[in-house]
Amino acid sequence: MKPYGGQPVTLAISVGVDGSPESLAAAEWAAREATLRGAPLRIAHAWLWQSLDLPLVQDREAQAQSAHAVLREAESRVAGRYPDLPVTAEMLSGTPVDALLNEAARSDMLVLGSRGHGALVGFLLGSYGQQVIAAATRPVVLVRAHHGETDGLEGREVLVGQQGGPEDSEDVLAFAFEAAAARGATVRAVRAWSLPPLYAYSPGSMRLLDEAGGLEPFEKKALGEALAPLRERFPGVPVIEHVEIGSAGQVLLSAASRAELLVVGRRVRRSPIGTHIGSVAHAALHHAACPVAVVPHR
Repeated sequence: MKPYGGQPVTLAISVGVDGSPESLAAAEWAAREATLRGAPLRIAHAWLWQSLDLPLVQDREAQAQSAHAVLREAESRVAGRYPDLPVTAEMLSGTPVDALLNEAARSDMLVLGSRGHGALVGFLLGSYGQQVIAAATRPVVLVRAHHGETDGLEGREVLVGQQGGPEDSEDVLAFAFEAAAARGATVRAVRAWSLPPLYAYSPGSMRLLDEAGGLEPFEKKALGEALAPLRERFPGVPVIEHVEIGSAGQVLLSAASRAELLVVGRRVRRSPIGTHIGSVAHAALHHAACPVAVVPHR
């Protein structure tokens, strides 16, 4: 399998936990994914001691014990279901965002728990979760609480959104094909399109459309060209090519009911006001019921 960013795919799969039901579900999902891929699992908890303005006495030792209890609970949950999986548990120091970004950078992927329809939970309250997703250099997977139990999902679909040309979506498609190959699933590759405004037409674009036979055949041809290298690398993975008019977020969400994993891309770029996850990833993270993988790409 092709590594992301030149790193080997034998890196551990990491999961951030905070004791919430969502993060425990994320730990179970990450453990299953590590088992499928033959990778070790690393369970991490971000903890930075601080004095709390509460009437109860809160000391460093008490907070440390509570943090270690979070790790022990997740490790015990995983060991009970996957006794042969190599697992390490680690306390991360520093602020949650920095700690998790560092963890993601040394992992094949980072898995986190999410409530959906709102902010991420626990130590990722507020904008922390979005900051991690927006700045991570490796894929980040968000898991809902009710998706910790994944038995019986084999054979379903890994749904992936494709945009732009083959070079724009290679990493995103590769992640989806690797996930599908690991679990014996079908890849459903979705390319959404819409009618361009009149001023967007040019002699060059009109010529390309004429050669393709129209707008929809042009989009189908573009999707096929993007998928061709992945079909060659993963000949055993069944592929469904799905081209539909509409916004990318709406089309992906409408197809997500039969997916066990939704894969979307996030372009790596900075704007004057910071990093962004993009409208398609935003819609998927907040409204898809299945786990969502956000894959950074150039």
